[in-house]
Amino acid sequence: MKALIVVDMQYDFLPGGALAVNEGDAIIPIINDLMAHYDLVVATQDWHPQEHESFASNHVGGKVFDQIELNGLPQTLWPDHCIQGTKGADLSDQLDQRPIAALFRKGMDKTIDSYSGFFDNGHVKNTGLGSYLQGMAVEEVHVCGLAADYCVYYTAQDALQLGFKAAIVQNATKPIDSTNFEILKDQFIAEGGSIIIGHSFG
Repeated sequence: MKALIVVDMQYDFLPGGALAVNEGDAIIPIINDLMAHYDLVVATQDWHPQEHESFASNHVGGKVFDQIELNGLPQTLWPDHCIQGTKGADLSDQLDQRPIAALFRKGMDKTIDSYSGFFDNGHVKNTGLGSYLQGMAVEEVHVCGLAADYCVYYTAQDALQLGFKAAIVQNATKPIDSTNFEILKDQFIAEGGSIIIGHSFG
């Protein structure tokens, strides 16, 4: 079984959103086409409470993109985004949601950020995605969506650590920082992952 994980294709990460990834909307048609090539499609959704401590607005004097320590972990401060129940947290209407078998929400604990679709950043709590995929007899996962150098990368990295064969679909993701993503791709390959172009596989 081969699964596609569609990461955080939400309005706040698309052009015009609170934490927009440049040209993030350009990958939506690619993802829609990719889904038919997989035995299983799942998706993740950032789902933050308003008081989430990764938001710069919840720190006196905090500025967006400041680096702080949050409960013992390094933390980037973000603009308020993907707040539960808001339009910005919704999956894009342009995304074909019909093939998505299950949706896994993350970032709900206000005290810790969650880039990966599998675990929070401290690996204290899991979303259930790993157990779900294992229960569906999935052996290989391909990861796409937003953003390449954050939630896509960390989701793919955790998939490797859980024993899945894992790949990042390069033409179906966009980074916040393309230079950083090049470094992360090399790290991911060194850890046993692969970078693929959608439709270039069997």
